Amino acid sequence: MKTIKPLASSQLRRICDLKKLRFKSTEDLSDIKKIICQDRAVHALTFGLEIKNHGFNIYALGPTGTGKNTVILKHLEKEAKIKPTPPDWLYINNFESRDKPKKMQLPAGKGYEFRNDMDQLVLALKTEVPKAFEAESYEHEHAAIEKKFRTHTEELFQQLAKKTDAHGFQLTQSQQGFTVLPVFNGKVLTAEELAKLEEKDRKKIKLNEETIINELHESVKKFEHSQKEVQKKMLELDQRVISFSVNHMIATLKEKYNQYKNVITFLSQIREHLLKNVQTFKRIKQTENMSMQERFLMLNESEPTFEEYRVNLIVDNSKSVGAPVIFEKNPIGPNLIGRIEQQGMFGTLVTNFRMVKGGALHRANGGYLVLDMLDLLKKPLSWEILKRALKSKEIVIESMIETLGAFITKTLEPEPIPLSVKVILLGDPMLYYMINELDSEFKELFKVKVDFASHMDWNDKTPYQYAEFIGMICREENLKHFTPAGVAKIVEYGARLVEHQKRVTIKFGDIADITRQACYWAEKNNNKLVKAQDVQKALTEKVYRSNHLEEIISEMIAEKTIKISTKNKAIGQINGLSVLTLGDYQFGKPSRITARTYVGNAGIINIEREIELGGHIHNKGSLIIAGYFGGKYAQHAPIALSSSITFEQVYEEVDGDSASAAEIYALLSSISGYPLRQDLAITGSVNQHGEIQAIGGVNEKIEGFYHVCKIFGFTGKQGVIMPESNIKNLMLHEEVIEAVKKGKFHIYAIATIDEGIPLLTGKAAGIRLPDGSYQKNTVNWVVEQSIIELAKKFKTFGVEKPKQEKNQNINLKNQNKFY
Repeated sequence: MKTIKPLASSQLRRICDLKKLRFKSTEDLSDIKKIICQDRAVHALTFGLEIKNHGFNIYALGPTGTGKNTVILKHLEKEAKIKPTPPDWLYINNFESRDKPKKMQLPAGKGYEFRNDMDQLVLALKTEVPKAFEAESYEHEHAAIEKKFRTHTEELFQQLAKKTDAHGFQLTQSQQGFTVLPVFNGKVLTAEELAKLEEKDRKKIKLNEETIINELHESVKKFEHSQKEVQKKMLELDQRVISFSVNHMIATLKEKYNQYKNVITFLSQIREHLLKNVQTFKRIKQTENMSMQERFLMLNESEPTFEEYRVNLIVDNSKSVGAPVIFEKNPIGPNLIGRIEQQGMFGTLVTNFRMVKGGALHRANGGYLVLDMLDLLKKPLSWEILKRALKSKEIVIESMIETLGAFITKTLEPEPIPLSVKVILLGDPMLYYMINELDSEFKELFKVKVDFASHMDWNDKTPYQYAEFIGMICREENLKHFTPAGVAKIVEYGARLVEHQKRVTIKFGDIADITRQACYWAEKNNNKLVKAQDVQKALTEKVYRSNHLEEIISEMIAEKTIKISTKNKAIGQINGLSVLTLGDYQFGKPSRITARTYVGNAGIINIEREIELGGHIHNKGSLIIAGYFGGKYAQHAPIALSSSITFEQVYEEVDGDSASAAEIYALLSSISGYPLRQDLAITGSVNQHGEIQAIGGVNEKIEGFYHVCKIFGFTGKQGVIMPESNIKNLMLHEEVIEAVKKGKFHIYAIATIDEGIPLLTGKAAGIRLPDGSYQKNTVNWVVEQSIIELAKKFKTFGVEKPKQEKNQNINLKNQNKFY
């Protein structure tokens, strides 16, 4: 079996080669010309933008800080410039059904122009046209018609009066109409006087009365006919005046917009409506001379505004170049599909087609709409509203109450507008896979997945790319520029973020933040350029702002409230390593793991698992340990023992399987009686064959035990045992590396359980011989013999019934993570 030696200091961190950075400062560099290491994402994005088929909308997924928002928007702006500018959209009055406004489409810029022209038309209607009714020619013609009517009426009255006189009646006229009264001997008779006449006289008067009434009816018919003729002539006169005043205005507009049929039709409808409603012009003149009290009394006959002849421009592309790119930051329903506004008037809410407002889908129509998926899901009904619009390929403006179907009130129903838009959703991977699983319509509407990477390979070009990015940030935000050494320190920080010696992060949000912080400290230190020590200061201060809890735990360890040993040896006791995460900061925390073994047949009892403080992964690790012991030591005899194992002074949930190796060593020590070194801590997952597997948080775990050793004082023998497969993940702090160089601290990498046994016990692990037994006086041999001996003792004292293991409801809180 190979001898495990400590790792060299050169293996613990990759140092950025300053020879690769051939510049004096980042000021000498140009801005980044292309997106860094997102070829896969850009390729998918280009495909999604170019394909025209229905349903090929885009979901861009990636961790926060990868720059996906910036990449998407910049790429869209570039693509949008070469696309045609979409048309303007307007809503116009529907003269046949006022609560159903009609849509109108015009080329970009023409909608804005047409709206202004219609505003001018309405202004002219309100100011110029009423003057036509004040013209002398109109007054003369109007008076002539009235005079002719009065003359004709008087003639009819005189003719009727002569007839009534001839038949012995008198004709009178009142507000109620015409009345005929009987005359006898030159005197108008009352009803009482008429009743006193002789029978023959009364009959003669009655007969004449019937004749006169018939004449009267005929005369009234002639009068009414004459009145209608006059009204008709008056209307024709008014229409002629209106037509004369309006025709040239509308004709001018028709000539200007002669290639747009929808405009010509609308203008013709306006002319027709004007001619049907000529009295509105006269009412303007009437209300001008009214007091406020008189106007208030005429609420039902409010002053005409001619708003129905205006247009409502809801999408104005007059200043647009190419296709629109809209990023809606508050995707509530009305902000997506528009709204119908209302205003209070005399105690009630009123609306009209000019109060219809467009939404993000209207503005993005013909272009691109960018939405944050989490924001979209948090807004009530927004996700359903967006899906409905994309499925139907049209924008229907409706209130949220109508969408809910709670109760319906009478309001406007604007005509739907056809929708042609490419939607890009921004979100993290978890949301993508969750929605893809739960919503069947999602995969039909968002068929293009744009996956942004969170890291890239660290090659010879990488430091230079980082330098270009840092220089660009400094120029954009007027910050101090960086020296090559300052850039190198940030490159190493980028590798630390992804815990890999051959990769660096491309979560450039984090890189930009540390760049700004380093510039702050360079300013404090009066440095013209940002140096490596300024970057280190920024990193140190960043930790100091977040590590209050870590310091509290360190104090408790120093005071021995939390028991951790860094010297001597102990049986069945070992130092495990976990990681605590607090927001964007995580740190390593050593934990004492202990095991006790005794006669019985309960097997290996994991206390955290029994009391439901173990997470799923931790419980899986416990079962793997049982499999390892069975395969390793139960080939010739059953494992008949009872052994308990636990994390001491851990009262929150334990999850992860990175403590599996430590638990095995504690059990081996407890069974064999060989003590374990307390100046070593171990981390590593294990499989059933005893192979040590990689874990997460290796840097924080090593540094966590290093700080504990620093508290109690270095002995020159302390260190950490870690998986061999994690060597590539080491990006340790310079302080730890310096301690390794001086021999104060050691880091060992192992590939199997057996390789760690000599380090922890000072005894050989022992290999299995051809006869199936282990080499004598080795740890494996002693463990196997101890297991056999415990089995014999158990047999001697009788067999205890095994306890039924209860089903466990395992809660996942992920507080202590043993990756």
